[in-house]
Amino acid sequence: MGIGRWIRAFSWGAPGFRLVVASLAALAGLALARLPLLNAGLLLFFAFVGVGTLIEPLVGLLTVLFLGPLRAYLGANVPSVPAQIAQPVLALTLAAWLARGAARRRIHLPTPPLLFPLLLFVGVAWLSLWEGTELPVYGLPELVKWLQIVALFLFVADWVGERRLPWLVAGLLLIGSVQAAVGLWQFGLRGTGPDHFAIVPDRFYRAYGTFEQPNPYAGFLGLVAPLALGLLVEAVRAALFGRGGGLRPALLPRPPWRSPALLPGLLALPSALLMVGGLVASWSRGAWLGFGAGMLAMLLALPRRRWVGAGLVLVLLVVVGGLAGVGLLPAPIAGRLADIPTYLRLQDVRGVGINDANYAVIERLAHWQAALAMWRDHFWTGVGFGDYEPAYPRYRLLNWPIPLGHAHNYYLNVAAEVGFLGLVAYLVLWGAVFWTTWRWGRRAVGWRRGLALGLLAGFTAFSVHHLFD
Repeated sequence: MGIGRWIRAFSWGAPGFRLVVASLAALAGLALARLPLLNAGLLLFFAFVGVGTLIEPLVGLLTVLFLGPLRAYLGANVPSVPAQIAQPVLALTLAAWLARGAARRRIHLPTPPLLFPLLLFVGVAWLSLWEGTELPVYGLPELVKWLQIVALFLFVADWVGERRLPWLVAGLLLIGSVQAAVGLWQFGLRGTGPDHFAIVPDRFYRAYGTFEQPNPYAGFLGLVAPLALGLLVEAVRAALFGRGGGLRPALLPRPPWRSPALLPGLLALPSALLMVGGLVASWSRGAWLGFGAGMLAMLLALPRRRWVGAGLVLVLLVVVGGLAGVGLLPAPIAGRLADIPTYLRLQDVRGVGINDANYAVIERLAHWQAALAMWRDHFWTGVGFGDYEPAYPRYRLLNWPIPLGHAHNYYLNVAAEVGFLGLVAYLVLWGAVFWTTWRWGRRAVGWRRGLALGLLAGFTAFSVHHLFD
């Protein structure tokens, strides 16, 4: 029997599909009766995910996106479960996609506009491994991670069309909402937490979700929350103004708040509130700054007329600056934001006294200084992709012996690992991402325009947050 016949035999509602469902039900009963609860749960989870992925590969992609943020939590709290639990699901997802192409006797590998700059960066990173050390531990895993990004990019470009795109967006918002809810519980409902995350001891603690650290948690929410906000603001704009530039006439059959255009925004509203709340609760200054930049980018692109967007950005900056100037921002947040300028300067921190007040700033600057030293000594191709950590002991400052695995600034991290050529390729990639997203946003209509606005804001937040983590 060919692959195509196998796929049809086990498609939704087919006899093979019903047989699989019955087998899974029997497996569930057997597992619950004979296995420990954790093992039984994992077995059933992967059985259902596996079958779902074979039927619809998008199930596998969403499962990978859900499991990815669990890696740090599993490694720290559930050592009996492999931290790389998403890897077999990723492999099955790609295999199911390729198998469907083989069944049609046509494996389609698309060539979207972003493919060339993505391959350019991966190619330069591969060349940098010539200078690398401990390749099996650091360099090759980092390269494999980026090759997986390329594979997922091709999969999404080919498989996720107009019919599946809403399901992908809904899945992303659900995953972000779950992470935000966990973070809000950690922030103010649990009443306890790690001492070094305390904001008000025994009351409020920095949110970190399943990432085990507030900064990557906030970076994740800073990337996903704008998707919900983009859908929301575009829905409101469409309800008020339609496709034109003026307000809807007062004699329309239904008022703006009853417009069908509002539906995507209303569906995204709970996710937006949860994720923005989780982002604030992370207490991450870098993520706040990135999110603010993302919102400015969204505001700039929201009106069809660019000069209107520029005016809105200017008004918002004046309003926020005025509130800060007269002390109307909440004191804890204002105090947190007041320290941001100290994170934006480069200086030699050798010999600088370290205390509780300046520890976070000096730590970042020390790693920036080490990354710059690596780049200076390996200007063109860096110390090797993924090799920041093994190279760090040769460049560390006296008071900072522990490598964090990154330079607390991803642009400096790229420069240190893959040199000037890699940094240029990385910036070209981001430039292509922004240009493609901006052009799509100018052409798109309806909820897809809201999605484009959210992507533009999310990419902006992510790229600004890269300055700090």
